[in-house]
Amino acid sequence: MLTVTIGPSGDVVTLHCAGRIVRGQETAILCAAVSQHGRHLVLDLGGVDAIDAAGIGLLVSLQAAGIYLKLVNPTRQVREVLKVTKLETIFEICDTQSTVDAPRGDVAKLRFEQIGRFVTQSKTDESTNTTVGFDSAS
Repeated sequence: MLTVTIGPSGDVVTLHCAGRIVRGQETAILCAAVSQHGRHLVLDLGGVDAIDAAGIGLLVSLQAAGIYLKLVNPTRQVREVLKVTKLETIFEICDTQSTVDAPRGDVAKLRFEQIGRFVTQSKTDESTNTTVGFDSAS
């Protein structure tokens, strides 16, 4: 189960996540928490012990929808998934909460443009297509 604790941190809201970000109720909980708290958010992933394709899809979809996400303190498991999926270059990732500052408009715009290119990119030389989607019913 995923729990999300909301805390202000200067100009941005921090969502402290603990548990698993996986398909089902967990992604619905995170989506609801994010949608209620603005366009610039910090996700503290220090308590997240697992993330699956649906969780990654949710993060990508939120960023593609114009919600600027800064990922903080990802666990080893989460960081490995971000690395394998090459999303570590798409999201701004900070090792600690103390290194987080308010996102600047130009950085947010650049990240949004990068995520748009990533989502539409597909690999055809090995007959492997990658499509990232989000089921809004989740």
